[in-house]
Amino acid sequence: MSGSRATGAGPVSNLGVVLLDPETENDIAYELCQLLGRAILPVHGSDGPGAPAGTFGTAFFFSELIGATDDGEVVHEWLLTAAATTRAPYGEIGLRPSVTEPADAAAEPVELPDFADRWLDLPEVGMAAMPTGGLHGYAEDRGWSWRTQQVTDAVAAPAEAVARVGAEPRSAFVLALGVGDDGSRPLEAVIERVARRGDEVRVTTELPVGYVGAPVFGVEAGPDGEVALRCLGLLLPATSGGHPVATFDRIRSALAAATAGYR
Repeated sequence: MSGSRATGAGPVSNLGVVLLDPETENDIAYELCQLLGRAILPVHGSDGPGAPAGTFGTAFFFSELIGATDDGEVVHEWLLTAAATTRAPYGEIGLRPSVTEPADAAAEPVELPDFADRWLDLPEVGMAAMPTGGLHGYAEDRGWSWRTQQVTDAVAAPAEAVARVGAEPRSAFVLALGVGDDGSRPLEAVIERVARRGDEVRVTTELPVGYVGAPVFGVEAGPDGEVALRCLGLLLPATSGGHPVATFDRIRSALAAATAGYR
């Protein structure tokens, strides 16, 4: 994990976290890597095998709660990222030793010809979603299994939590896979600020290559002051010096509308 960076400090309010002190921010960034570091995967797109990468991004696993039966909860698992990272004719999903069992299965990336066609494009949100059944089948065919974490429905921010993000900047955390000078994709948790501008929730600064598609987290405090982590959504390409966030209220609605015929 790269060192996280603090960009300011401030108080915790009883009605919701605005700004945390730097020590608390760093503690949360570290904890986020432990809780959800295996939820994220590097993606890149190009013109074909061996061609230079044209786009870099981060994708993450999301477990969508559909309902419950006598046998337990019904969930759909998705790999989510920004649609802008999926429009190349060829793509690769990178593997890290921590996300495969056995760990040495991570030596080669998942190669995906016809890359754009493998995603459900949700242009109204700027997001793309891939059902993960094919990824699990890919692993099974090669004698290994995924060992991942997911952003669950309980962690994904409900609409009322998204609505509480106002114009005043508040602490936020982006969990991403950057792009090293040698082409490596290091796990990075950075401390940022989110604020509402008009109808958009935005990360207020522009982030490095590889971050687009990454999950963005905020925190809230209950009446007892205990801080709860919420995934606000995913990072979209930069505009006007910052990044719009595709928030989970919109993500849930778009997924439900696109899959209404087979839920």
